[in-house]
Amino acid sequence: MQLSKAKRLVIKIGSSTLIGEDGHVRKNWLAAMMEDITAIRERGTHIILVSSGAVALGRRLLGMDASSPKLEEKQAAAACGQILLMQAWRESMAKHDFTAAQILLTIDDSENRRRYLNARGTLETLLANDVIPVINENDTVATAELRFGDNDRLAARVAQMVSADYLVLLSDIDGLYTSNPHKDKEASLIQEVREITPEIEAMAGVATSGIGSGGMITKIEAARIALAAGCHMAIVDGKKLHPLQRFEDSGHGTWFIASSNPMSARKHWIIGSVAPAGVVIVDDGAAEALIKGKSLLPAGVKGVEGHFGRGDAVLIKNAKNRELGRGLIAYGSAEAIRIIGHKSHEIEKILGFKGRSALIHKDDLVLN
Repeated sequence: MQLSKAKRLVIKIGSSTLIGEDGHVRKNWLAAMMEDITAIRERGTHIILVSSGAVALGRRLLGMDASSPKLEEKQAAAACGQILLMQAWRESMAKHDFTAAQILLTIDDSENRRRYLNARGTLETLLANDVIPVINENDTVATAELRFGDNDRLAARVAQMVSADYLVLLSDIDGLYTSNPHKDKEASLIQEVREITPEIEAMAGVATSGIGSGGMITKIEAARIALAAGCHMAIVDGKKLHPLQRFEDSGHGTWFIASSNPMSARKHWIIGSVAPAGVVIVDDGAAEALIKGKSLLPAGVKGVEGHFGRGDAVLIKNAKNRELGRGLIAYGSAEAIRIIGHKSHEIEKILGFKGRSALIHKDDLVLN
């Protein structure tokens, strides 16, 4: 894979990459990063940045303990730190005659179809006007239940939103390893991944930085979203100066290679759902039918979990708790509980109205 082929590139910058241990922006790193971005822009590539760092900057400014789990403290830190973060990006971009735009997103903005389309329209307009959007999670308003909690998945959702063909996650680790390289000296770097299998998921570890919130687990989840959208993704060491140029020169990192047949925009949105509202558990017969391209009928469902409404995104799992896919469910959880295990022609008698014959229609369903 070659980054030089990118037409639309999303770059995620982690907190531990941009912010030093002293709680300040690494200005020399940022200056070198802007030189890399300038070189890529000169090739005609559109760039969108997803930048962490607001909370870390705000905590330093307010003298808060970085290990505090209190959401309200993190939100207050984000409110103060976001100004400092955007000031740093604006000043660094101005030196290269670029215009920066700030966009703050929550899970709601990407899970709600109307908000998703509005956000996409804004991003498309900014790119058309040669502006570089700088995106972060809107920590000051997002509740614990409605947060990405990391910018890896947010970056993947943004890449999906704007139909980017490349996504690069700049991190404090240089790729996916067979095991945790901080603990296992025998761990080896995986250079290329073409499918997110259970074996790949098992290689993911936990966060290794006291500054950032993401770990390899969130990067694997980001890769799942990106690959489903037909977007190639790379995990790259971002700590050293000129991280993008270094990556282009050496190729050192892990590439997640997307299929050449991306899904429709609607199915991009479904598979990219970060916060499914519930779970539908299916029997073996229903699982086989789904693989053959059939809709999910109530008769093949063994159980449901969670509280959800009609049209919400839900996970589809088999009896062994293996995730098979995701879909938009045609019934709320209270109604679904009443009709599962029954034939479609029995729905009207059970519910008192003639609803859809399928619990999840095949057009509203995406398998892993």
